[in-house]
Amino acid sequence: MNTGSFEDHRDIERLILLYPYFLDNARFEQMGQLFAHADVYAGGTLAARHDPAAVADLWRSFVRIHSNGTPRTHHIATNVLIDFDDQNHARAHSYILVVQHTRNLPLAPITAGDYLDRFAKIDGEWRFTERHVGNDLFGDMTDHLLQPMQTTHDLRPQRWPDFP
Repeated sequence: MNTGSFEDHRDIERLILLYPYFLDNARFEQMGQLFAHADVYAGGTLAARHDPAAVADLWRSFVRIHSNGTPRTHHIATNVLIDFDDQNHARAHSYILVVQHTRNLPLAPITAGDYLDRFAKIDGEWRFTERHVGNDLFGDMTDHLLQPMQTTHDLRPQRWPDFP
């Protein structure tokens, strides 16, 4: 297994962290651009294929924006594990915890889950080629979502089958 360089790790981790940075600031177009080369899955269903505008539009259709122009969330990405298939391909697993504070709700975790990501070096830069968004823990999301979300309490966290 190729371990990749320090710079490769940092570049991939930066991509993973840019997603919550843009999302928490309601910068949906920039967030969508991260997935210009990617298939994006939400809840196991293909949501967009190499279409940054579709990603931005989908998130915009679900995420409630508050009076300060943001979702009033912090998506905290942690426990980032990156494995390299070769010099130009990698995959990662990371946890996500979303906290929110609104006029109606005190600061609290509203959902937690994980991301499964694949990356490729395209024109010398690391890019997402696949993202699986998986949430398996849920709190009160009424001030976060514009549309109700079907949740269940028996979901298991996502994992790559052969990941450590």
